[in-house]
Amino acid sequence: MRQRTETPEAVYIHIPFCTNKCHYCDFNSYVLKGQPVHDYLDALEREMEATVRAVPPGAIRTVFVGGGTPTVLTPEQMERFLRSVRAYFPNLDSDYEFTMEANPGTTDLEKLQAMREGGVNRLSFGVQSFDGGLLHAIGRIHSVEDVYRSLENANTAGFENVSIDLIFGLPNQTVAQLNDTLDKALALKLPHHSIYNLKVEENTLFHTLYERGELPLPKEDDEIEMFHLIMRRMREAGYEQYEISNFAKPGHESKHNTVYWRNESYYGLGAGAHGYVRGERHVNVKGVQPYIDKTKEGLPLLERFAVEEDEAMEDFMMVGLRLLRGVDRADFRAQFGRELEDVFGGTIDRLQRQGMLEPTMNGWRLAPDGMLLGNEVFGSFLGAQAAANEL
Repeated sequence: MRQRTETPEAVYIHIPFCTNKCHYCDFNSYVLKGQPVHDYLDALEREMEATVRAVPPGAIRTVFVGGGTPTVLTPEQMERFLRSVRAYFPNLDSDYEFTMEANPGTTDLEKLQAMREGGVNRLSFGVQSFDGGLLHAIGRIHSVEDVYRSLENANTAGFENVSIDLIFGLPNQTVAQLNDTLDKALALKLPHHSIYNLKVEENTLFHTLYERGELPLPKEDDEIEMFHLIMRRMREAGYEQYEISNFAKPGHESKHNTVYWRNESYYGLGAGAHGYVRGERHVNVKGVQPYIDKTKEGLPLLERFAVEEDEAMEDFMMVGLRLLRGVDRADFRAQFGRELEDVFGGTIDRLQRQGMLEPTMNGWRLAPDGMLLGNEVFGSFLGAQAAANEL
């Protein structure tokens, strides 16, 4: 297989602390109270130092700080954290994107100003809904008023590139409720929206309730109607659906998430963080104290493994087809030295006959029916080469 040698131009950093654990959340996050935040920031610096020593960075195009809720850091902690990021990744591209996830209600003006002065130039607010009752039902602690106040503070602090996350398919959510949330979201005239279908994940309160038959999810037909409504409303408002769950005004697509969807390399730092560097994927230890302790010995790895070529090609298809433009033959050829149809022709033909994929000038993309069954389409490429070789 070809060995990937490119130096990552993207950085993901994980801040695992939250004010509380939402009912649907399976992310690696921990309630803030009693946590050793300063020790964690010390550990992050140790990991940054070890990481850049092992693979010195060049120009960085994107930084993404996720969680958890990074904005639970105090202004002083935030300033310290951002100073360390700039110290170890000092060479930011002239058109860099530096995103931080934020929770409404944890973003006062002082903190937002510290973030802006520290280099953050894009915010992603976890709004989820503009219905107060639904927010309470899913375990969010912010109010609709907190959303408006946080967005006003962000504007005052000088942030122009702001995105909000919304979720549909929530328990007891109706199409009318979603439409009202879309009304309120679109009235903000923000450059970007991420709108996800609720997934009931293991190790969450929602999964426990689901197993008991006590989670009143919308009917499948209603969820499909919600998805069509989202696509129509966003299109009519001038947003391009550039990825299944993401909508942007021209020029405001998420550069960092596109790194994932194009299966490109990235540094991954922090407790439980994933990274993809020079053909190897790694996962860090998850717990806060175990992560802190591990950084005193070196890189805080839980596991690290080389990505074999067959797996890399499958990854290319599964993440690349999330983009509405689809996958490109030339990109596939550049990465693997092989022709896309020579590797996946049989799977592509079958999915095209089923109305799930359609050709483009340069490759393949999801057809409208494939948009509704994306996970089934992506899963079709798992083991597809092995199956073809057995025929």
